[in-house]
Amino acid sequence: MRKVLIANRGEIASRIIRTCHQMGIETVAVFSDADQDMPYVREAKSAFRIGEPPVNKSYLKGNEILEIARAEGVEGIHPGYGFLSENPDFARAVRTAGMIFIGPEAETIELMGDKIASRQTMKDAGVPVVPGSEEGMATLEAATAFAASIGYPVMLKASGGGGGIGMVRCENEQALTKFYESTKARAKAYFGSEEVFIEKYIDNARHVEVQIFGDVHGNIVHLYERDCSIQRRHQKVIEEAPCPFLSQQVREELYKTAIKAAAAVKYVNAGTIEFIVDEQQNFYFLEMNTRLQVEHPITEQITGLDLVKWQILTARGEQLPLLQPDILQAGHAIEFRLYAEDPVTFMPSPGKIATFTWEESPGVRIDHGYEEGNTVTPFYDPMISKCIFYGETRMDAIHNAGQFFNSLSVAGIKTNLPLFKEIVNDSDFRNGSYSTGYLSSKSFAVK
Repeated sequence: MRKVLIANRGEIASRIIRTCHQMGIETVAVFSDADQDMPYVREAKSAFRIGEPPVNKSYLKGNEILEIARAEGVEGIHPGYGFLSENPDFARAVRTAGMIFIGPEAETIELMGDKIASRQTMKDAGVPVVPGSEEGMATLEAATAFAASIGYPVMLKASGGGGGIGMVRCENEQALTKFYESTKARAKAYFGSEEVFIEKYIDNARHVEVQIFGDVHGNIVHLYERDCSIQRRHQKVIEEAPCPFLSQQVREELYKTAIKAAAAVKYVNAGTIEFIVDEQQNFYFLEMNTRLQVEHPITEQITGLDLVKWQILTARGEQLPLLQPDILQAGHAIEFRLYAEDPVTFMPSPGKIATFTWEESPGVRIDHGYEEGNTVTPFYDPMISKCIFYGETRMDAIHNAGQFFNSLSVAGIKTNLPLFKEIVNDSDFRNGSYSTGYLSSKSFAVK
């Protein structure tokens, strides 16, 4: 694999380009009109305009991306995350065109992308799942009857959903009646299917995921866990590894279960098994993400491994570089997602970045997709950068975060930096005693 096209943008494109260049692999980037001045465009060996800013006119145009790849003699395509990364038709098209899709098999993507089918697959494999419906809720009457049978609150979820889209908590039958049709419509618009299902809502839950890797030779390993509980609108904001509250016994069971889940679908390449963990540390399968995760850097920090390199090696048929006994972890890492958004309302705040500077310091890694002078447009996710902090202990990592946030200067747009400055000094965060309701239950002194 001497030349790779990155079918993505922003910080993840820069991240993939960096590893490819270290491996001696030539890179090809694609960009929309809105992204022509982004750093990743000049970092790649070559770059090609793909279309207008809206995603359906640019980054979702799989056929045109393949045309560029053919013309440039590309041998592999890395989809990053989002966009086409979990589109089984695109994965098949890449392989049909004689190129390597740097990700799992299309059939695995398809199966795990259907939340109802994936739940059943996991149940059949002996993996615990959140109590919920075994089939889609085709009518409101069926939905309300099932919700009543398992008790409120419940989560109404799109079967084809992901990234927090197509999910709504319903406290009672009135709420379920209110959101049923709109959730179906949202599911249809985003995922092409209006099928929805119901799961029991678990109060004060933690969101914990296990990074797994598989190769075509049948080897499957875990790269430990990440806690992703601090979220807004079901989307992650802060992640850390390892999880600060699990007992070692539960941790080991979580790893075994994740390996079992991956083995059930003969998983190849990078993937993540996501779990909901209740207050008694009972855990339940939530979903499998068949791609590289946004938060993969914290796993890299505690293991010393390059996950993108592992993706490329396994995609071209090699064995995993290390097997389980040789995969060690050390220290603690925390990632904060710096967004162009109002720190109080969490609404996007697009605009031109006038200032974006910080002081380099030990234990700090910044994966950024923007620089001074770039414009954050309303067309894409408003994440500006990922701020990753490492230390020998969790408190060391938090200290490094606090020091960095005091040096970070972002002007011209609103960001959630003021919120981060409050969080690193919050007692619940510092104690690791938080759940998925952390942000919604707090009143931080931010403007």
